[in-house]
Amino acid sequence: MSNDTVRGAKPPFSYPVKVGHISANPVTVHLEADERERAGLATLWQVVSVKELSSDLQVTRWKKDGVRLKGQVKARIVQACVVTLEPVESTIVEEVEQIFVPEGSKLARIVASGESAEMVLDPEGPDLPELFSGDTIDAGQTVAEFAALSINPYPRKAGIEFSDRIESDGSQPEDKPNPFSVLKDWPAKQ
Repeated sequence: MSNDTVRGAKPPFSYPVKVGHISANPVTVHLEADERERAGLATLWQVVSVKELSSDLQVTRWKKDGVRLKGQVKARIVQACVVTLEPVESTIVEEVEQIFVPEGSKLARIVASGESAEMVLDPEGPDLPELFSGDTIDAGQTVAEFAALSINPYPRKAGIEFSDRIESDGSQPEDKPNPFSVLKDWPAKQ
């Protein structure tokens, strides 16, 4: 659960899904952030702008009372280059698979206690189930979280390298004076 939800603030990109309306047959849902939502995400993610955020998800029941979201997130963002501060556009394409279980369910108790006897987890598969309370999950917030996790924290414009600092490889002597050179004749002066 994100900090925004804990504090009661509405996340910038939200798409509530009523759990009671979800069936065993997958339903495909297309989500797309509007201009206001993209501006809110840019502030939250600390990027210059979010040009696009969309997702196609299949929403289905999981086990008896859980929900599974599976699909793909696509985003285009603009960040500042860490070297030149010029705008750098990035494209994010990320697979999404998240399972939600209600807080009071048997599966939630297994997740909370860390037991794994009844639940087999695939390291390549989805993360542990997320807990939800009430009768609603937020598919939009999940999409935004998956996109945020794929943002490059150190974007660089193509062809730009850090060049102001050159590390010595030890092959050439340093031009700086050695502070201990004054001590080289010290035993001879006594």
